[in-house]
Amino acid sequence: MHAYRQQPMYRFLLVQSIASTIGLQTWMMLFNNFGVEMAGISGQQAGIIQSVREIPGFLALLVVFVLLVIREHRLSALSVLLLGTGVALAGFFPSYMGLMLTTLLMSFGFHYYETTNKSLVLQYFHQSHSPLVFGRIRSLTAIASIGAGLFIFTFDRWLSYQQLFLCLGLPVMVLGLWGLLQRPDREDLPPQHKKMILRRKYWLYYLLTFLAGARRQIFTAFSVFLMVKVFGFSLKEVTALFILNSLVNWQVNPLIGKAVVRFGERWVLSLEYFGLFFVFLTYAFSESKWLVGAMYIIDHILFNFAFAISTYFQKIGEPEDMAPTMAVGFTINHIAAVVLPALGGLLWMIDYRIPFIGAAILCLCSLLAVQWIPASLRKAGHTA
Repeated sequence: MHAYRQQPMYRFLLVQSIASTIGLQTWMMLFNNFGVEMAGISGQQAGIIQSVREIPGFLALLVVFVLLVIREHRLSALSVLLLGTGVALAGFFPSYMGLMLTTLLMSFGFHYYETTNKSLVLQYFHQSHSPLVFGRIRSLTAIASIGAGLFIFTFDRWLSYQQLFLCLGLPVMVLGLWGLLQRPDREDLPPQHKKMILRRKYWLYYLLTFLAGARRQIFTAFSVFLMVKVFGFSLKEVTALFILNSLVNWQVNPLIGKAVVRFGERWVLSLEYFGLFFVFLTYAFSESKWLVGAMYIIDHILFNFAFAISTYFQKIGEPEDMAPTMAVGFTINHIAAVVLPALGGLLWMIDYRIPFIGAAILCLCSLLAVQWIPASLRKAGHTA
């Protein structure tokens, strides 16, 4: 067994990541069908809700100031608790405004957890181990996603949307409370800056993060909505697709971590962007329900390559910059994300293909940008 798995921080992050995954996947599996069937939202309203969902990500830079009064691992657990609360309450408010408010609550928890989660991995694990940690945790959280999907798939005929949200939100809250009682931190690590950090030498990390956020939000806002609204996917079909997607990612994610260690960030990210270009064009022009479903799975596999942006920063960044830069990075990631879903919703009303074509163009921009990552970083990371 790898030594990193014995660290208390690894166990802490694994449990909290499992809880975060259950909460987010529950929301993603139920939101579109719940929104269409119970709240009667339109494509434009779905886009606006998705834009509101990204406001907490845009405000992730505030994590730097929150850390002045609370330790980072406690903020992680508190964020998971908040995420679970938002999910548990979602079914009680089947309206456009109700969805918006519970989504905002859930999203604050998710985005603040993701910010601190990445920061803690980069602080506590060596460059040669961090890709393996990211890959391993993503693999095991896929099992949690499968469990949430199987629960919804099995019980949706007997439980209402309200009960489904509640049954899966409450365990997330319990795991968040467990995390608040843990002490996985160490005192021998470099103290993190408690202020905003922007450095010229990190420009490529900022650019890749911005492009990834813009492209990703088009997928998040409109891929499942496309399947429900245009191709008529039922809740059972959406849930089955989520389960299949999680099964694939369970097996693939550890291999992605090993690929980053062996081949380096530039090669892995180039493969991601090249593949996503064709995925988004397929979303735009395919008339096959099942081909679009297959693209959803491929999209998720390629998206998991994105942690290579964080491990790239770990290799070029100062040790004390990890927490503030992850917070700044999340805000940069969400600059476009706050605007694009709402804009995409308007463009959807003209032609649903337009947002996906725009995402394909963003993939080409990312593919060009990633060529600036020095090839020498692969050797440095592999031999560390």
